[in-house]
Amino acid sequence: MGKADFLSPKAISNRIKSKGLQKLRWYCQMCQKQCRDENGFKCHCMSESHQRQLLLASENPRKFMDFFSHEFKSGFVELLRRRFGTKRVHNNIVYNEYISDREHIHMNATRWETLTDFTKWLGRQGLCKVDETPKGWYVQYIDRDPETIRRQEELARRKKHELDDEERSAKFIEEQVRRGRNAKEEEEDPVYTELKRENEEEKIAFNLGAAAALAGPSTSSSLVASSALKKASSSSSVKRKDTSLVTEARDKKKKSALEQIIEMEERKKKQQQQPPRTEHWLEPGIVVKVVTKRLGDKYHKKKAVIMEVQEKYTAVVKMVDSGDKLKLDQNHVETVIPAPGKRVRILNGSHRDTEAVLEGIDEKNFCAMLTLDSGPHKGKRVDVAYEDFSKLA
Repeated sequence: MGKADFLSPKAISNRIKSKGLQKLRWYCQMCQKQCRDENGFKCHCMSESHQRQLLLASENPRKFMDFFSHEFKSGFVELLRRRFGTKRVHNNIVYNEYISDREHIHMNATRWETLTDFTKWLGRQGLCKVDETPKGWYVQYIDRDPETIRRQEELARRKKHELDDEERSAKFIEEQVRRGRNAKEEEEDPVYTELKRENEEEKIAFNLGAAAALAGPSTSSSLVASSALKKASSSSSVKRKDTSLVTEARDKKKKSALEQIIEMEERKKKQQQQPPRTEHWLEPGIVVKVVTKRLGDKYHKKKAVIMEVQEKYTAVVKMVDSGDKLKLDQNHVETVIPAPGKRVRILNGSHRDTEAVLEGIDEKNFCAMLTLDSGPHKGKRVDVAYEDFSKLA
C-alpha cells in the first residue's frame, strides 16, 4: 500500500501525530527516529539503515554514550539555569520541561538509568545542590559565573563597610558619653568659708522693703537675720585676699549672650581651619597589627610594616617575624602604640602626615601626648587619639 496523498485526511493525520510527543520506548537515538507504536518500532529495528547504525556504534560504544550523556547534561543544566536560576525546584518538573522539546536527547541513550541517578551525579559534581524530601529530589543550580561572583563579593564588601561605619559611629558616641560622665564627676565641690568681720567698727546697714514691714514681727526678724548674713558674706568675699577663689568665682560667672556668640564664631573658625577627618588612614612606612582571624593564628595579632597602599583602603604589608607579604584591607589591621620616646606618624586630624615623638599615654582619655617633630608647628605638644597615630617602621 502506497503513501497517502499530500492533502488527504490520512496524510494530515500522520503529520499531526508526528508533531506531538510520542513514547520514549519507541524512539531510536542512533537513528533519531520516533515511532508511534510497537509495530513501527519493530519494523524500524529490522531495517537496513538501523543495522548499519548499530554496526557503527558497536565499534566504539563508549564514544557514542559519552556524547549523548554530555548533550543530555548540557541541555538539562542550561534549562535549569535559564528557566529557574538559583531557585530550588523539583527535578521532575525540570525534566518534563526538558523532554517537551521534540529534539531532546533521551535518557535511555545516556549512562544514567534513572532521573534519580542523574540528580545524584549533579550533586557529586558540584553543579547543583540536591536534597531528598518525602516528595522526591530537589535541585538548585549553583551559579559559578565570574561576573556573578564579583557582584556578590562587591555587595558583601559594601555591607561590611556599612556595618563597620555604624560600629565606628556607635563607638564614638559611647566614648563621648563616657568622657562627659567623667568630666561631670571631676567637677569640684563648692568651697564654704567661715563668716568673719575684718573691722569691728564697720557699720552694717539694712534696707528693708515695704513687704518686709507688712510681714509682722516674726517674719521681719527672720528677714533681718538673713539680710545681715548676706551682707556680711558679700562684704567678706569682696575683701578676701585669696586670689584663687576670686578666679574660680569669675569662671563660674554666667557668660553673656554676646560672649557665647563670640566663642561659637571662634570655634567655627578653628573647625574650618582644621582639615576634615578622612575614613582612610593607611600610609606606607608605619607599623600595624593584623587583627583578622581569617588568616589563622600564624598572622593573628602579629605586627607588619605597610609597604604599599592601593586604592586608599588596601595595603600590601610585610610581616615583621616571617617576612611574608600579604594584601589586607584597612579593617583587618589596627595602629600600634610604641613605648614613650619612640617616633610615630600622625595619620588623621589637623596634624596629618606629621612625624612626632611619643611623650606619654593618657589611658583615662584614650589618647597620647605627642611632641611634633616636623612641619610648621615643630616642637608643639598635642593630644592625639590612639587610632590617629602609629609607630614608624
